[in-house]
Amino acid sequence: MKKQYMLLFSLVLLLLMNGYPAHAANNLRNLYDVKSGDYLGKIAKTYGTSVIDLKLINGLQSDKIMVGQKLRVPIMYTVAPGDTLWELSQVFNSTVQSIKTANKLATNNIFTGQRLRIPPKRLSMQGQYVLMTREEFKDWLFNHIFTRKIGKIQQHHTYSPSYQQFNGSNHFSLLKAMEEHHVKGMGWSNISQQLTTFPDGKVAVGRPFDTPPEGSFGLQNKAAMHRIEADALAIENLGNFDKGKNQMTAEQKETIVMITSLLSLKYGLTPSINSITYHHWWDINSGERVLDKGEGHAVKSCPGTDFFGGNSTTSAKNNFYPLVSKKMKEIRASMR
Repeated sequence: MKKQYMLLFSLVLLLLMNGYPAHAANNLRNLYDVKSGDYLGKIAKTYGTSVIDLKLINGLQSDKIMVGQKLRVPIMYTVAPGDTLWELSQVFNSTVQSIKTANKLATNNIFTGQRLRIPPKRLSMQGQYVLMTREEFKDWLFNHIFTRKIGKIQQHHTYSPSYQQFNGSNHFSLLKAMEEHHVKGMGWSNISQQLTTFPDGKVAVGRPFDTPPEGSFGLQNKAAMHRIEADALAIENLGNFDKGKNQMTAEQKETIVMITSLLSLKYGLTPSINSITYHHWWDINSGERVLDKGEGHAVKSCPGTDFFGGNSTTSAKNNFYPLVSKKMKEIRASMR
């Protein structure tokens, strides 16, 4: 019995030294927890990479990092029995091709005991903008740490640009055009919104999360605008979702529901008219919240008279919030 115990102990120790097989679902060894005194240059040197690569891998909009923040980093991995490049790419947030390139592999064949460098995949970035899939955004959101308290999520549609201006690959040029209009045309400091969703289901981070949106509500009353936006995150959904205009794609609809759910989980919000708010519910001159009593007030149709069935509080309660609540439950279950 003692001999068997020692054999088992030795096997466990060997696994700990060489790494668990990639198919171990809780293997998160390529996530680094930022500690006091860390900076990107130091972390990059430790893991044999560059600051630029760390920023692209993690979608960092600046060199600033926070204690407790999680950063994906390249790792060295010892191949275990049954491992494949595809499994390794899935577990370590990489791609088969990037692993092959990093290790100068001519084929997909790997062998037990082989040492591989596994670089996490880079996100698509241009300047401050980070373009992601829904799953990439989930990873990005929960790995980041933000300091600003968020109490409400604002839903908007761009109206213009609409679907007619989107060609499937011009995400960044549309974002830059919106930024230029907001800065040069409106006099704001940056693009107004933190997030933009697209017809293909992609989502882009723009204005940093810790900077309140600018000019989204109460345009003529700056004091009211700043008060409303202090604890808000703004989502611009690219398209004109008034009735008879753009028919929202299934991909964009899923993205809007998912990112709203992820944000609600991140910031501890329960879907309601107080936490997930439509632009239409606010007087754009005074900043007063009028909800469905917009007659006689300066209100926009935004996020659209056909946004998830309409832009009224009843439509939100019946058509949008239930989808968000359901998705929140699904995400919670998947993260256990």
